[in-house]
Amino acid sequence: MTAAGSFAGLRYDVDAAIATIVLDRPDALNAFTVPMKESLLVALDAAEADARVRAVVLTGAGRAFSAGQDLKERLDPDAAPLDVELRERYNPIVRAMRRSTKPIVGAINGIAAGAGASIAFACDVRIAAESASFLLAFGRVGLIPDSGATWLLPRLVGVAKAAELALLVEPLSAHDAERFGLVARVVPDADLASEARAVALKLARLAPRALAWTKRSINEGSTLSFDAALELEADLQGEAGRTADHAEGISAFLEKRAPLFRGE
Repeated sequence: MTAAGSFAGLRYDVDAAIATIVLDRPDALNAFTVPMKESLLVALDAAEADARVRAVVLTGAGRAFSAGQDLKERLDPDAAPLDVELRERYNPIVRAMRRSTKPIVGAINGIAAGAGASIAFACDVRIAAESASFLLAFGRVGLIPDSGATWLLPRLVGVAKAAELALLVEPLSAHDAERFGLVARVVPDADLASEARAVALKLARLAPRALAWTKRSINEGSTLSFDAALELEADLQGEAGRTADHAEGISAFLEKRAPLFRGE
Protein backbone atom coordinates (compact mmCIF):
# COMPACT_ATOMS: atom_id res chain seq x y z
CA MET A 1 0.00 0.00 0.00
CA THR A 2 1.35 3.42 -0.94
CA ALA A 3 1.32 6.53 1.23
CA ALA A 4 -2.08 7.51 -0.09
CA GLY A 5 -4.82 6.01 -2.20
CA SER A 6 -8.20 4.36 -2.48
CA PHE A 7 -8.63 0.64 -1.94
CA ALA A 8 -11.58 -1.69 -1.79
CA GLY A 9 -13.99 0.09 0.54
CA LEU A 10 -11.55 2.48 2.16
CA ARG A 11 -9.16 5.40 1.71
CA TYR A 12 -5.67 5.60 3.19
CA ASP A 13 -3.47 8.65 3.59
CA VAL A 14 -0.32 9.60 5.48
CA ASP A 15 0.35 13.21 6.40
CA ALA A 16 2.42 14.80 9.18
CA ALA A 17 3.13 11.45 10.87
CA ILE A 18 -0.59 10.56 10.92
CA ALA A 19 -2.06 7.68 8.91
CA THR A 20 -5.75 8.24 8.28
CA ILE A 21 -7.94 5.27 7.34
CA VAL A 22 -11.44 6.11 6.15
CA LEU A 23 -14.00 3.31 5.79
CA ASP A 24 -15.55 4.35 2.50
CA ARG A 25 -18.80 2.62 1.55
CA PRO A 26 -21.10 5.43 2.68
CA ASP A 27 -24.10 4.24 0.66
CA ALA A 28 -23.95 0.98 2.64
CA LEU A 29 -23.15 2.67 5.97
CA ASN A 30 -19.59 1.37 5.57
CA ALA A 31 -20.73 -2.22 6.06
CA PHE A 32 -17.89 -4.70 5.71
CA THR A 33 -17.41 -6.89 2.67
CA VAL A 34 -14.59 -9.39 2.22
CA PRO A 35 -12.52 -7.03 0.02
CA MET A 36 -13.04 -4.20 2.50
CA LYS A 37 -11.87 -6.34 5.41
CA GLU A 38 -8.82 -7.38 3.44
CA SER A 39 -8.06 -3.74 2.62
CA LEU A 40 -8.41 -2.67 6.23
CA LEU A 41 -5.89 -5.27 7.36
CA VAL A 42 -3.48 -4.15 4.62
CA ALA A 43 -3.91 -0.52 5.69
CA LEU A 44 -3.25 -1.34 9.34
CA ASP A 45 -0.16 -3.35 8.41
CA ALA A 46 1.06 -0.51 6.18
CA ALA A 47 0.70 2.02 9.00
CA GLU A 48 2.52 -0.31 11.39
CA ALA A 49 5.42 -0.83 8.96
CA ASP A 50 5.78 2.84 7.99
CA ALA A 51 8.45 4.51 10.14
CA ARG A 52 6.96 7.93 9.34
CA VAL A 53 3.66 7.01 10.99
CA ARG A 54 3.38 7.68 14.72
CA ALA A 55 -0.40 7.57 15.13
CA VAL A 56 -3.45 6.34 13.22
CA VAL A 57 -6.92 7.84 12.84
CA LEU A 58 -9.70 5.42 11.90
CA THR A 59 -13.07 6.85 10.86
CA GLY A 60 -15.96 6.38 8.45
CA ALA A 61 -17.25 8.30 5.44
CA GLY A 62 -20.76 9.69 5.45
CA ARG A 63 -23.17 9.24 8.34
CA ALA A 64 -21.83 6.00 9.82
CA PHE A 65 -18.62 4.69 11.29
CA SER A 66 -19.64 1.18 10.22
CA ALA A 67 -22.88 -0.79 10.34
CA GLY A 68 -20.86 -4.01 10.69
CA GLN A 69 -21.04 -6.99 8.40
CA ASP A 70 -22.73 -6.49 5.03
CA LEU A 71 -25.58 -8.97 5.48
CA LYS A 72 -26.26 -9.14 1.75
CA GLU A 73 -22.85 -10.73 1.35
CA ARG A 74 -23.85 -13.47 3.79
CA LEU A 75 -26.59 -14.57 1.34
CA ASP A 76 -23.95 -15.63 -1.20
CA PRO A 77 -23.98 -19.44 -1.30
CA ASP A 78 -20.17 -19.36 -1.41
CA ALA A 79 -19.85 -17.18 1.70
CA ALA A 80 -17.47 -18.67 4.26
CA PRO A 81 -18.99 -20.08 7.47
CA LEU A 82 -19.04 -17.45 10.19
CA ASP A 83 -16.35 -19.13 12.29
CA VAL A 84 -14.05 -19.16 9.27
CA GLU A 85 -14.90 -15.54 8.45
CA LEU A 86 -14.01 -14.51 12.00
CA ARG A 87 -10.76 -16.45 12.15
CA GLU A 88 -9.57 -15.45 8.68
CA ARG A 89 -10.77 -11.84 8.41
CA TYR A 90 -12.23 -10.10 11.46
CA ASN A 91 -9.95 -11.50 14.14
CA PRO A 92 -6.75 -10.55 12.25
CA ILE A 93 -8.04 -6.96 12.06
CA VAL A 94 -8.68 -6.53 15.79
CA ARG A 95 -5.47 -8.39 16.63
CA ALA A 96 -3.52 -6.02 14.38
CA MET A 97 -5.14 -3.05 16.10
CA ARG A 98 -4.39 -4.23 19.62
CA ARG A 99 -0.86 -5.41 18.77
CA SER A 100 0.05 -2.28 16.80
CA THR A 101 2.82 -0.22 18.32
CA LYS A 102 1.08 2.91 16.99
CA PRO A 103 -1.80 4.45 18.98
CA ILE A 104 -5.10 4.30 17.09
CA VAL A 105 -7.62 7.10 17.48
CA GLY A 106 -11.17 6.08 16.57
CA ALA A 107 -13.17 9.03 15.24
CA ILE A 108 -16.68 7.63 15.62
CA ASN A 109 -18.76 9.71 13.23
CA GLY A 110 -22.10 7.90 13.40
CA ILE A 111 -23.51 4.48 14.12
CA ALA A 112 -20.97 1.81 15.06
CA ALA A 113 -22.92 -1.44 15.00
CA GLY A 114 -22.05 -5.11 15.08
CA ALA A 115 -18.47 -5.68 14.00
CA GLY A 116 -18.26 -1.94 13.42
CA ALA A 117 -18.72 -1.47 17.16
CA SER A 118 -16.15 -4.18 17.88
CA ILE A 119 -13.58 -2.42 15.71
CA ALA A 120 -14.36 0.87 17.43
CA PHE A 121 -13.78 -0.82 20.81
CA ALA A 122 -10.35 -2.00 19.59
CA CYS A 123 -9.13 1.58 19.09
CA ASP A 124 -6.92 3.00 21.82
CA VAL A 125 -8.72 6.35 22.11
CA ARG A 126 -12.29 6.93 20.92
CA ILE A 127 -13.70 10.37 20.15
CA ALA A 128 -17.37 10.49 19.24
CA ALA A 129 -19.43 12.92 17.25
CA GLU A 130 -22.68 13.94 18.94
CA SER A 131 -24.56 11.87 16.34
CA ALA A 132 -22.54 8.73 17.10
CA SER A 133 -23.96 5.65 18.78
CA PHE A 134 -22.90 2.08 19.52
CA LEU A 135 -25.04 -1.02 19.02
CA LEU A 136 -24.18 -4.68 19.48
CA ALA A 137 -26.68 -5.62 16.82
CA PHE A 138 -25.73 -9.30 16.70
CA GLY A 139 -28.72 -10.41 18.77
CA ARG A 140 -31.12 -8.98 16.20
CA VAL A 141 -29.94 -11.58 13.69
CA GLY A 142 -29.53 -14.48 16.11
CA LEU A 143 -25.79 -14.15 16.64
CA ILE A 144 -23.43 -13.40 19.51
CA PRO A 145 -21.09 -10.40 19.77
CA ASP A 146 -17.77 -11.17 18.13
CA SER A 147 -14.55 -9.63 16.78
CA GLY A 148 -13.34 -9.10 20.33
CA ALA A 149 -16.47 -7.39 21.66
CA THR A 150 -17.02 -9.85 24.53
CA TRP A 151 -13.46 -9.30 25.74
CA LEU A 152 -13.07 -5.58 25.10
CA LEU A 153 -16.43 -4.12 26.11
CA PRO A 154 -16.55 -5.47 29.72
CA ARG A 155 -13.09 -4.03 30.26
CA LEU A 156 -14.20 -0.66 28.93
CA VAL A 157 -17.59 -0.20 30.61
CA GLY A 158 -17.79 -2.99 33.21
CA VAL A 159 -19.43 -6.40 33.08
CA ALA A 160 -22.94 -5.28 34.05
CA LYS A 161 -23.22 -2.57 31.40
CA ALA A 162 -21.60 -4.78 28.76
CA ALA A 163 -24.13 -7.53 29.50
CA GLU A 164 -27.01 -5.07 29.24
CA LEU A 165 -25.82 -3.76 25.88
CA ALA A 166 -25.12 -7.23 24.49
CA LEU A 167 -28.20 -9.08 25.79
CA LEU A 168 -30.85 -6.40 25.36
CA VAL A 169 -29.35 -5.11 22.09
CA GLU A 170 -29.89 -1.52 23.17
CA PRO A 171 -28.06 1.38 21.52
CA LEU A 172 -25.68 3.55 23.51
CA SER A 173 -25.68 7.23 22.62
CA ALA A 174 -22.47 9.22 22.32
CA HIS A 175 -23.08 11.11 25.56
CA ASP A 176 -23.93 7.92 27.46
CA ALA A 177 -20.81 6.31 25.99
CA GLU A 178 -18.79 9.19 27.42
CA ARG A 179 -20.54 8.82 30.79
CA PHE A 180 -19.60 5.11 30.95
CA GLY A 181 -16.02 5.74 29.84
CA LEU A 182 -16.33 4.15 26.41
CA VAL A 183 -15.29 7.34 24.62
CA ALA A 184 -12.82 9.97 25.74
CA ARG A 185 -14.96 12.91 24.64
CA VAL A 186 -17.96 13.92 22.55
CA VAL A 187 -17.68 16.80 20.09
CA PRO A 188 -20.00 18.47 17.58
CA ASP A 189 -20.17 16.53 14.33
CA ALA A 190 -18.45 19.33 12.41
CA ASP A 191 -15.47 19.25 14.81
CA LEU A 192 -14.85 15.50 14.86
CA ALA A 193 -12.19 15.28 12.14
CA SER A 194 -10.17 18.20 13.48
CA GLU A 195 -10.46 17.00 17.08
CA ALA A 196 -9.34 13.47 16.20
CA ARG A 197 -6.42 14.80 14.20
CA ALA A 198 -5.41 17.09 17.07
CA VAL A 199 -5.35 14.12 19.44
CA ALA A 200 -3.36 12.05 16.91
CA LEU A 201 -0.85 14.88 16.46
CA LYS A 202 -0.43 15.11 20.23
CA LEU A 203 0.28 11.38 20.36
CA ALA A 204 2.67 11.68 17.42
CA ARG A 205 4.81 14.15 19.38
CA LEU A 206 5.31 11.72 22.26
CA ALA A 207 8.02 9.07 22.51
CA PRO A 208 6.86 6.30 20.15
CA ARG A 209 8.61 3.41 21.90
CA ALA A 210 7.19 4.48 25.26
CA LEU A 211 3.70 4.64 23.71
CA ALA A 212 4.12 1.15 22.27
CA TRP A 213 5.22 -0.24 25.64
CA THR A 214 2.36 1.55 27.34
CA LYS A 215 -0.11 -0.13 24.97
CA ARG A 216 1.51 -3.48 25.68
CA SER A 217 1.32 -2.96 29.44
CA ILE A 218 -2.37 -2.08 29.28
CA ASN A 219 -3.22 -4.95 26.95
CA GLU A 220 -1.32 -7.61 28.87
CA GLY A 221 -1.98 -6.17 32.30
CA SER A 222 -5.68 -6.91 32.12
CA THR A 223 -4.98 -10.64 32.12
CA LEU A 224 -1.98 -10.73 34.47
CA SER A 225 -1.83 -11.04 38.24
CA PHE A 226 -0.86 -7.87 40.08
CA ASP A 227 2.64 -9.19 40.76
CA ALA A 228 3.11 -10.22 37.13
CA ALA A 229 1.92 -6.79 35.98
CA LEU A 230 4.46 -5.15 38.29
CA GLU A 231 7.20 -7.31 36.77
CA LEU A 232 6.12 -6.42 33.23
CA GLU A 233 6.14 -2.72 34.13
CA ALA A 234 9.63 -3.06 35.58
CA ASP A 235 10.93 -4.88 32.49
CA LEU A 236 9.47 -2.37 30.06
CA GLN A 237 10.47 0.62 32.18
CA GLY A 238 14.02 -0.69 32.13
CA GLU A 239 13.88 -0.71 28.32
CA ALA A 240 12.35 2.77 28.22
CA GLY A 241 14.97 4.11 30.62
CA ARG A 242 17.73 3.12 28.22
CA THR A 243 16.30 4.98 25.23
CA ALA A 244 17.62 8.22 23.79
CA ASP A 245 14.07 9.56 24.02
CA HIS A 246 14.16 9.22 27.80
CA ALA A 247 17.43 11.16 27.93
CA GLU A 248 15.89 13.79 25.64
CA GLY A 249 12.83 14.01 27.88
CA ILE A 250 14.98 14.70 30.94
CA SER A 251 17.06 17.30 29.09
CA ALA A 252 13.96 19.04 27.78
CA PHE A 253 12.42 19.13 31.26
CA LEU A 254 15.53 20.62 32.83
CA GLU A 255 15.95 23.11 29.96
CA LYS A 256 12.25 24.07 30.09
CA ARG A 257 11.61 23.30 26.43
CA ALA A 258 9.43 20.93 24.43
CA PRO A 259 11.11 17.53 23.88
CA LEU A 260 11.90 16.29 20.39
CA PHE A 261 11.37 12.55 20.47
CA ARG A 262 12.89 10.55 17.62
CA GLY A 263 11.86 7.02 18.53
CA GLU A 264 15.41 6.10 19.51
